[in-house]
This record gives sequence, structure tokens and C-alpha cells, in this order.
Amino acid sequence: MTAASSTDHGDVTVERIELSAELAGTDAVATPDVAEYALWLGDDALILSQQLGMWIARAPELEEDVALANIALDLLGHARSLLHYAGTATNRTEDDLAYWRDEHDFRCAWLFEQRNGDFAQTIVRQLAASVYQFELYTALQSSSDATLAAVAAKAVKEVEYHRDHAVQWTLRLAGGTDESRRRMLRAPCDLWPYVDELFRDEPLLDRLDGIAVRPSTLRAPFDAVIAAVFAEAELTVPETPPSAGGGRQGRHFPTLGFLLAEMQVLARQHPGATW
Repeated sequence: MTAASSTDHGDVTVERIELSAELAGTDAVATPDVAEYALWLGDDALILSQQLGMWIARAPELEEDVALANIALDLLGHARSLLHYAGTATNRTEDDLAYWRDEHDFRCAWLFEQRNGDFAQTIVRQLAASVYQFELYTALQSSSDATLAAVAAKAVKEVEYHRDHAVQWTLRLAGGTDESRRRMLRAPCDLWPYVDELFRDEPLLDRLDGIAVRPSTLRAPFDAVIAAVFAEAELTVPETPPSAGGGRQGRHFPTLGFLLAEMQVLARQHPGATW
């Protein structure tokens, strides 16, 4: 990450904080269906943020500790905004939704629940996630729901950086040592079964016409970006059967329970604590 990109990224981090403050003071209340959709997106961002935070002090170089920490904080900001909005439907706070829901109450897709694995697996997961989120937030800026449109308008600036970061690491690892290339050849095969779930049109979307983005409409631009990146990296997009998925209905990959136990332990052991 260059000094220039670090500065630019810091500016959008400030915007993220300002957006969270704006939404905390808004009177907008989500309908139950909109709240459910906001949970989908908020939980995706929250779980991916937690995953990336685990790399701090473990990344392959010091600068990457900082870069992944910044990306994780961006995603946490997206999650805060979306979970705050979702909580208005049931009079719950973003902290209530993050720390006091059990595994079956989360709505994240299986891709975000996959273990970090080695660095190549994290980068391939991040590539798929950020390309998907960039296309999603780009389209969501046109939502007839003003709050979702505002979140998307700020988030897309940050996700563009996340996407660039993942692309550059994909090229770097694929064109690096024999070992890094071996791992980059394996990682897409491990993770690609979980990509299909991101683009499934769930029944909820039929009730959110003009508000939500139909995931199926994002598949073509997603595939085009991935194909271009993989071609440059001399990688092949895997042809693997899709996973069963079910995260949007509360059916999750076994790894999620362990992740939530670690993320929620402090809040649950010390309820109401402040510092």
C-alpha cells in the first residue's frame, strides 16, 4: 500500500465514522423486510471484518498488518451502519445484534464464514468478497431506500480500495515463488463452491423491488472482473459444484459458531460494561 493510497484510505475512514454518527441520529425506521435485508449485508461485513482482524500481527509483512486492519475497520463501519438500521425495526442497537444473537440468527453467506487458512486463501476469499461488494454497493446507491443508498454511497469508495488490494495480492502471489503459486492454484478450488450463494435471488427480494439489489444481476459483472484478474494471473476459474449454502436462512458453516464465540465472549461475560 503506497503512502498516497494510505492517505486516501484515511479520508474515507473519516467518512465512514461520520456516516455512522449520521445514521445514529436519524429517525428512519426500517420495515421488517428492509431490516432483514440490512442484516444480510451487515452480517457479511461484520463476519469478514472479524476474520481479517485475526491477521493483525500475523500477516506476511508489517505493512500488510496495517492494510488488513484498515480493511477490517472499513467493514466494521459498514456493519455498524447496516446493523444500526436493521435494529430500528425491533428497537435493538447494533451491539445487541452483534453480540447477543446466536448462530442461527445471523444472515451472512457461507463465503464470509470460511477460515482464513493460509494467506493465499484469505486473499482469494477477499477477492471474491470485494468484487461482489463493489458491484453490490454500486447498484445499491440507486435504492429507493434513502438510508441504504447513503450507506452504499460511502461504502463503495472503501470497497473499491479493498478490491484493488485483493487484485494486487492475487497477481503478486500467483507470479511469485513456486510455493506461493502452488497455494494460489489451490485456494480458488477450496473457496469457489461458496461463491454461488452470493448471487441467489431469495424470496425476500420479491418484496423489496426498487429497494434491494437482485444478486443474480451482479453475477455477470462479477464474473467479468474475476475472469480478467485470473487471466492476468494465469489462473483458472474453478468449475466446482456449488455448496448448499443457506446463510440467509440462518443455516451456517460449522466455523461460524467458533468465530462468534470468540467475538462475543467479552460482551457476554461482562454485560453492560463500558470503558
